[in-house]
Amino acid sequence: MTFSSISALSPLDGRYASKMTALRPLMSEQGYMHRRVQVEVAWFIALSDAGFSEFKPLTPGARTYLLSLVKNFSENDGEAIKSIEKTTNHDVKAVEYWVKSRFDARPELLAAQEFVHFACTSEDINNTSHALQLKSARDQVLLPALDAVIARLRQMAHAYAHIAMLSRTHGQTASPTTVGKEVANIVVRLAAARETIANIKILAKMNGAVGNYNAHLSAWPDFDWEAFSRKVVETPEPLGLGLSFQPYSIQIEPHDYMAELFDAIARANTILIDWSRDVWGYVSLGYFKQKVRDGEVGSSTMPHKVNPIDFENAEGNLGMANALLKHLSAKLPVSRWQRDLTDSTVLRNMGVAVGYAVLAYQSLLTGLNKLELNHIAIAADLDDSWEVLAEPIQTVMRRFGLHQPYEQLKKFTRGAPMTRELMQGFIANLEIPDAEKQRLLDLTPASYTGLAAELAKRV
Repeated sequence: MTFSSISALSPLDGRYASKMTALRPLMSEQGYMHRRVQVEVAWFIALSDAGFSEFKPLTPGARTYLLSLVKNFSENDGEAIKSIEKTTNHDVKAVEYWVKSRFDARPELLAAQEFVHFACTSEDINNTSHALQLKSARDQVLLPALDAVIARLRQMAHAYAHIAMLSRTHGQTASPTTVGKEVANIVVRLAAARETIANIKILAKMNGAVGNYNAHLSAWPDFDWEAFSRKVVETPEPLGLGLSFQPYSIQIEPHDYMAELFDAIARANTILIDWSRDVWGYVSLGYFKQKVRDGEVGSSTMPHKVNPIDFENAEGNLGMANALLKHLSAKLPVSRWQRDLTDSTVLRNMGVAVGYAVLAYQSLLTGLNKLELNHIAIAADLDDSWEVLAEPIQTVMRRFGLHQPYEQLKKFTRGAPMTRELMQGFIANLEIPDAEKQRLLDLTPASYTGLAAELAKRV
């Protein structure tokens, strides 16, 4: 079978391939190879500047050429590395050999070629590459996609700040709110989760086979290898890696920051699952209508249907993302003694986990942009729920010391259909000041929204 999107095993590379365009160059195997080449080049150039008599500083032309290997890394380069790997059966060694192969006809680089991968264990290259992948995926793809959702929700919170809406607690009618305030609740939660994701430090180590600079010191025992490694890790790209230095590790970076990052993304996703289900319910109640597209079909047999498929897709893909993210966060920080290989194959699924999250954000944004508020349905629901005014009435009765106000309203309203006339008849017989009585008589379910509008506009 010839590979195509329709024959892909993963829907991210099949049905949803076009939605992964921004993420694929960063989190694919080619993206992984690209970052490995970047790390090897950065380490090599830094070694030339370390002051060793055996490795003089590279000329400007050599530096420019080396950086071009990173800048211009292509799919063909990735295929060439894979071809080398068929012989080495070791992916990192294949990258080292590929870099050295690019030194042909360049005497300056050929003379120094054994400083490629000097004193490095494979995990010095891998953990830094994974860190670079995650940093770019987070900053260039995931956060912008999440920001677009937050921005749209904030627009909705402001636009619908004054639109009264019936609340439902335990599925039953409850004190009214506004549409904007309910959206604002999600904005605040999501913005906080977003900041947590953005502020997590992406760590990397360059300290050898078991984290002690053993090989490094065997070559130059008086050199400050820890300071050198820190400089390579923390110097901004392209000459460094622009990451945060991890000073303590076994062979692998501990992956605690990864667990923290994946848990943070999962937390944001959980908030959006909550919202997706709520919107689904509001569409079901008729509070929102959905814009229709010509030719679109909602059911194979029921022509009238306009299904909330974008929110359903979002919920499903958020769940897929979280299942993977939670496994990653639970598994990756655990390694037998100084190293086992169980993390390696799991780490190759980071892009899948992030991909499902990004796909969900895209679906959610599409769904939000299709929504149209159904003012008539929202108003009718409020006008059919006068029982919700039992709360303010009994609260005012409490203020003025009337006998058992809660119990009176419970007996009057519980399980009985309420109308404007019934509620206002009850109010008219209350022994409270006339001004307070009139204030209650003027109250409607639509006007009983507290600070909802102000809170929504403030967000």
